[in-house]
Amino acid sequence: MRTSKVATAVVTAIVSVALLAGCGDDSGDDKPFGDQSADAIAAKAVEATKQAKSVRMQGDARLEDGSTVAIDVSVDQEKNCQGTIDTGQGKAEVRHTGATLYLRGDEQYWQNSLKGRPGAARQVVPKLQGKWVKMPASDAALSGVCDKQGFISAMDEDKSERKGMKRGSTTEVDGEEALQLTKKTSGDESLGLYVATEDEPYILKSTSEGGKNPSSVTFSDYNEPVRPEQPPADQTVDLQELSGGQQA
Repeated sequence: MRTSKVATAVVTAIVSVALLAGCGDDSGDDKPFGDQSADAIAAKAVEATKQAKSVRMQGDARLEDGSTVAIDVSVDQEKNCQGTIDTGQGKAEVRHTGATLYLRGDEQYWQNSLKGRPGAARQVVPKLQGKWVKMPASDAALSGVCDKQGFISAMDEDKSERKGMKRGSTTEVDGEEALQLTKKTSGDESLGLYVATEDEPYILKSTSEGGKNPSSVTFSDYNEPVRPEQPPADQTVDLQELSGGQQA
């Protein structure tokens, strides 16, 4: 389903910034983190973020086709999640609970998702207004938006891409002190990773500027409970049933 591909692409674009956060050989005497290298600080940030029970991700990324997608999603270790996805061509709420993914999109969102099947769109979209669409746990969107551990693990896959970050100055991200780590790529892309300096060294923000897929994402509400409610049965529909058993 095109909806699933969009959601997965959003997370992929966001993660690509953090992929560069694991290694670096620059060191210094700046406080906090003493004289630890960017390598050590970023590695600690990735590990701390992995261990967090939950996190909220807010931000936007430009995809390969030039469109911009924004997300605001809270997710925990058990894949409970809730939030919104805005494709620029419609907006949808997302929930995952009880091993089921639910989406509630506006009319524009579903029209765009089904634009390759105008007949199905005419038949289905009117029946989706104000409804939560039930999707299987195997849906591709689940492996992206609602999989915290999969998301964080992606940060640690390609070690060759995670070398050469530099320590920057301390700044604030949503009122929390953070140390900025930066990198300039061969493609003239400027990357930034902001690591919390107090308590656990969580990732607070990642940015990408100047490249093909600029993005800016903040990470907050660490370890806050994520308790999405299962939508009422009378507000839930099965998209495959509505479209005659065919995948939309």
